[in-house]
Amino acid sequence: MFPGPAGRLEGLWKESSGHRRGSAVFAHPHPMHGGTLHNKVVYRAAQTLARSGFDTLRFNFRGVGLSEGRYDEGRGEVDDFRAAMAEAERAAGLPMAAGGFSFGAATALRAAAADPRVETWIVAGLPIATESGRGVPMPEAPALFVTGERDTFGPPRDVERWLGGRHRLVVIPGTDHFFEGKLEEFGAAVEDFLGALPRRTAPAAARP
Repeated sequence: MFPGPAGRLEGLWKESSGHRRGSAVFAHPHPMHGGTLHNKVVYRAAQTLARSGFDTLRFNFRGVGLSEGRYDEGRGEVDDFRAAMAEAERAAGLPMAAGGFSFGAATALRAAAADPRVETWIVAGLPIATESGRGVPMPEAPALFVTGERDTFGPPRDVERWLGGRHRLVVIPGTDHFFEGKLEEFGAAVEDFLGALPRRTAPAAARP
């Protein structure tokens, strides 16, 4: 549990293996549609980030699981993500990787697209064709966008048009918004992207 703007937030912390590169925060899909930190895509992303050297925090937005508060239509959830970033920085230092899945991806970008602490982004299933994903800001740090070939909430052509070549887009064939049956391919795309980034030694973690 860690402090949030509407009360305590519940999170799970995964320490990195091997060469430690910094901290990471990854957010879950829509709270009103069953999204939690235990979502399969969120779990796979967190595991991959940890294997790639990032001490990783996945957490429940307000009103989900043991997190206090109540759903705030995406507004307060932006502040929840920023609180999670502060906790990750406190626990493991900088630089930071940030991202999320679906609603969590859009919320993360609204919270920190221009935040200088973020070295890289992992954006899964950005729901650009829904209310949650409309008007999201473009990330300033290098970013990977991953979407399913049959994603109706964030069709690949819409995401590609929005990106305009500014970041890497991986379209996973034969799957939908939830990467059904293709989680291994999703994890491999994230691992390949992170593995190609310049590696630098992170400062010592600031754990209590």
